Amino acid sequence: MEKNRRQRLRNKRVLGFLGHWTRITEPVGVRLAYKPPIYDINAPYLYISLMALYVVLAGFSLGLQGKFIPEALNWFFMKGIVGCFLQVSLLKMSLFSLDGAEAPLLDIVAYAGYAFTGLCLAVLGRIIVSYSYYILMPWTCLCMRIFLVKTMKRVPFSEVRSFDSSRHQYHYLLLFIALAQFPLFIWLGNITLNWLF
Repeated sequence: MEKNRRQRLRNKRVLGFLGHWTRITEPVGVRLAYKPPIYDINAPYLYISLMALYVVLAGFSLGLQGKFIPEALNWFFMKGIVGCFLQVSLLKMSLFSLDGAEAPLLDIVAYAGYAFTGLCLAVLGRIIVSYSYYILMPWTCLCMRIFLVKTMKRVPFSEVRSFDSSRHQYHYLLLFIALAQFPLFIWLGNITLNWLF
């Protein structure tokens, strides 16, 4: 089990965009179902602890600027929850707009949680060297775009690819998902005491 966990984490690194991410399926009755995560190294991994790290790093960043107040941690937590909810809603609504496409809710929550990996990296870069934030934020946003497009193309939307009438709608939805990452990252990565910006 520990070996499988190490392989899964190695596959999900921020730089690991060149490998394949296809989930392993097994026949269950008439349908195909995903294997349990213990047997599938490409199963999504819930990064809930990274949202907590994002909150701590954001609070630490405010502390270094001399603007920290204890309520700021609550604001960043709520900002993270709202950002995760927006991401899950975006992915779920995209699936609903394509008739017949579905994915387990926890998989979609896991895909939304991957954004906090890049956010933590960008905020940590802001703490260490303030100008590195302006390089790391677009880079991690681009990584998240690539990850979501590749994942949504192979996993949840795979059953829709056979319908030619949905093909154009499918590509527009992938483009919309990719473009929606930048405003979300900018909003979550803006470490101020203001709720909106």
